[in-house]
Amino acid sequence: MSVPPVGAPRVTRARAAVPTGLVVATLVGFAVVGLLGAGVRSDFGPQLRVDAAVSEALYAGDDRARALDWLLEALTAPGLSVVRLVVLLPVVVWLAGRRAWRTVVWVVLSAGLIGPVTTALKDFFGRVRPAFEGGGARYESLSFPSGHSSGIAALVTVAVVLAWPWLTVAARRAWVGVGAALVVLVGLTRLWLGVHYLSDVLGGWALGLSWCLLVALLLDALPGGRAALPPR
Repeated sequence: MSVPPVGAPRVTRARAAVPTGLVVATLVGFAVVGLLGAGVRSDFGPQLRVDAAVSEALYAGDDRARALDWLLEALTAPGLSVVRLVVLLPVVVWLAGRRAWRTVVWVVLSAGLIGPVTTALKDFFGRVRPAFEGGGARYESLSFPSGHSSGIAALVTVAVVLAWPWLTVAARRAWVGVGAALVVLVGLTRLWLGVHYLSDVLGGWALGLSWCLLVALLLDALPGGRAALPPR
C-alpha cells in the first residue's frame, strides 16, 4: 500500500468555467418574468389583449366532455409539486448514498424552492385567473406566473443538467427534445383548461429555467463543476 508523502497537496475539483451563454440565458429569463409581470401590474394594453385573444382561442370550453377534462388534467399533472417530489426524491437518496452533498443541495434548492418562489411572485403581482366558468373561475389562487409551467420547466432543467455528463450526444438531443415537448405540453394544458393566460405560462417557463440555472451557477452544478456528476 502506498502512502502519499506528508504535506502532499490534496486534489480537489476546480470550479468549472461559467458558460457565458447560460449566464445570458439566466438573465434573459428573469428579465422576461420581470417584463411580463410589469405588464400585468400596469395593465399594459397590448399584453392584456394578446392574453385575452389567446385564451379565447385555446380554451376547451365550459361544456367540454368529462373525458376531455380528465385527459387535460392528466396531461397537466407533470407540473405539480408532488410529481417533482416523486421523480426527484429517489434521485436525492441516490446522490446522498454517493455523498454528493453539493449536488443534493442543488437539486433540492432548484426543484424544491421553485414552488415557494412562484407563490411569492403570484402574491406580488396579484393577477386574477381567467374568468371562464369551467376554468380559472373555479380557483381562488392567483395566476401570474403559472406554477405548473414553472414546475415542469424546473423539473426538466434539473433532469437535463444533472444527467448531461452521463449522456451521449444523441441522448442529449433526445433528452432536450423530449423535455422541451413536455414543457410546452404542460403549458398548453393550462391554456386549454382556461386556468392561465399566455403570459402566465411564458413567465412560468422563464422562471423555472432561470431559477434552476441561477442555483446551478451559484453552486457550480453545471457539467464539469464541483456539484455536477462526474463523467462516466
